[in-house]
Amino acid sequence: MRLGVLDVGSNTVHLLVVDAHPGARPLPAHSHKEELRLAQLLDDGGAIGPEGVDRLVSVVRDALQAAEDKGVEDLLPFATSAVREAGNADDVLARVHAETGVELQVLSGAEEARLTFLAARRWFGWSAGKLLVLDIGGGSLEIAYGIDEEPDAAVSLPLGAGRLTAAWLPGDPPAAEDVRALRRHVRAQIARTVGEFARFGAPDHVVATSKTFRQLARIAGAARSADGLYVQRELKRASLESWVPRLAGMTAQQRAELPGVSEGRAGQLLAGALVAEGAMDLFGVENLEVCPWALREGVILRRLDHMGSA
Repeated sequence: MRLGVLDVGSNTVHLLVVDAHPGARPLPAHSHKEELRLAQLLDDGGAIGPEGVDRLVSVVRDALQAAEDKGVEDLLPFATSAVREAGNADDVLARVHAETGVELQVLSGAEEARLTFLAARRWFGWSAGKLLVLDIGGGSLEIAYGIDEEPDAAVSLPLGAGRLTAAWLPGDPPAAEDVRALRRHVRAQIARTVGEFARFGAPDHVVATSKTFRQLARIAGAARSADGLYVQRELKRASLESWVPRLAGMTAQQRAELPGVSEGRAGQLLAGALVAEGAMDLFGVENLEVCPWALREGVILRRLDHMGSA
């Protein structure tokens, strides 16, 4: 059947259409995305303002039309941290439902981490052993660890690249003292969680998902997206550490000229790099592999599992 997953994230609203059935690998058929940057549209009280809600409704309506055009039989709509943590989340969800008919399922941070972990496990298989999975979104950082398909530990931290950029890095390029302050904040937040994972022992394989990690790996020399899903892409901590001060000295426009960096994400790449560097350092990771599958694929896989057991 043709499934669609509608991901209302902190940076983008992304419709992914796949052809799938239980027991088979989902085959991508169509992708439709629009940048929204909800994480940066919150007012001082933490609510999504009227303009942001209007744009969200419009973008969801466009995605619905795209899903219909592509023959989607079953749509799985969900929202992540930007909606989850908005002060007016219930009102936003009610308006989206009233005006589009779409009932967004709001995933908790732990659910995000578990579903992303499931996608990584299915991609790499059992031979990967104990997995540590890192995922930097626009609003949050998810960390999960385990040897099965359900992680033994999963946490979500408010360390998304969009959120941190808006709150901590107002300059372009940012002031050195702002970068240092953000670096301290990021590492203090991550350090609180390290002990929860350390008791399970060292992972056999460290995996990263998300656009942020893909872009960081690309500027550090990994293969282009155009080279295909099955090309191994790695990010070494030493390479990342050499890039952080360079990114800190660049304007957003200069970062957008780097290989693989989109103009829409260039402004928040430094914040994402500080989170990635902090996570790799504090968890003792020298090298990680970028996984092509992430949260959207995890949602699809869980749905297919339920279909197969019905």
